[in-house]
Parts: sequence; structure tokens; C-alpha cells
Amino acid sequence: MAKEKKDSGKTIVLVSGGMDSCVTAAIAAARGGELALVHVNYGQRTEARELASFKRLADFYAVKERLIADVRYLAAIGGSALTDAGIKIPTVAERTEGVQPTYVPFRNTHLIAIAVSWAEVIGATKILIGIVEEDAAGYPDCRRSYLAAMNEVVRLGTRPETEIEVEAPLVGMTKTEIVRRGAELGAPFELTWSCYRQEEVPCGDCLSCELRRKAFAEAGVEDPIRGKKVKGKK
Repeated sequence: MAKEKKDSGKTIVLVSGGMDSCVTAAIAAARGGELALVHVNYGQRTEARELASFKRLADFYAVKERLIADVRYLAAIGGSALTDAGIKIPTVAERTEGVQPTYVPFRNTHLIAIAVSWAEVIGATKILIGIVEEDAAGYPDCRRSYLAAMNEVVRLGTRPETEIEVEAPLVGMTKTEIVRRGAELGAPFELTWSCYRQEEVPCGDCLSCELRRKAFAEAGVEDPIRGKKVKGKK
């Protein structure tokens, strides 16, 4: 496989604490240059566990510049099973076609906007986000066309001398390919969290758990947290 392109500039990575964002951070680290990491709390069910994973990933990559943003107004807006306890998180068997109940309305735009604002201040020229187009049927803000539109918004909405590109290095990969790439780069999967429901033991029954299980199985890589009780560290 071709080596990752080197980039000597400062790069911001949006890190949720999940598998995809972990591999995105690993790709950014492999390119070289200075990293800055952003995490966003938005009132999701597993907020504390995801935040703990973010902090541990930032420590793993020895990242000093970190931003933890609070946009819990997304929970007040509602409309997602991730932020509204009154909306059931479906099991794999209950999954339907189209946009999923776990889609948080327009979430990635809020996340990218925060990263762009920070990039203008700290002089970052790249923003990496772990969106995957394979997820686009259920999550419309994971499409390549969405990413292209966001880059145009960034160009129009920042200072004329600003050069910031939002990039999604995983956008064309399958989940299995993401696991393999992460394994090649030594990504610390043991620090990540994917479950939508629980914070200590993965439920194993939500769509996110199933996609993770299948990806690791097909990649021939052992999932270090599967079936284990894993408490996040503050």
C-alpha cells in the first residue's frame, strides 16, 4: 500500500473516540507535522465514555493542543436516538432502510464549523474528519458531495488569506479496510469506543457494535475490547 502523503503543516483532527476517528488520527500522525485534536460533547448517551476515549487517544499521540467543545444544544434540539432517551436505538434486526434513528440532524456541520473556527486561530491548514461514504444512506452528512460543499463554505466564509482544507481520508473505504489500515498504522483500538448504548461493556446489539464486530472479523484482526468490561479513564 502506498505511503501516506507527508504534510508539514498543522492538522486538526476531529476525534469522537470511535474506531473511524482513531484511524483518522493515526493517518494524520503518520503524515507528520503538528497535530491538534477536537472533541465535541453533544449530549449523546455515551458522552462520558467517548470523552474518556478522546483523552486517552490524545495522550497516546502526545497531542498538546486539544479542544473539547460543548454543543449540548443538539440534545435540546433532539430528533436522534443518540440524544433522546425517548427514541429507541434499534438493534441490527430492527434496522430499516434510509436515514437511521441514530442520525443527529446536521451534526457534522456543527463539528466542522468548530474545527474551522479553531483552525483560523491556531493556523492549521488541514482538518481531518472520519466520515465514511459507505454510511451515507443512513447518515447524509457523510457524502463526498457534502464534503465538497463544506470546503466551498470554508473558502467563502474565512479570511481571504486563509487556506483550510477539510479532508476525509476514510471516505472511500469500507469498515473492514479501515480496520486493516488502522492495524497497519498501529492505531490503538483498545482505547476506542463504538457502542451507542453502554459505557463499560459494548452491548453487541446496536448497529455500531455490529459494524465493528463484522469489520474486525473480516479484517482478521482481534478487537481488543470485544466482550470486555472497559472503564474509561478521566
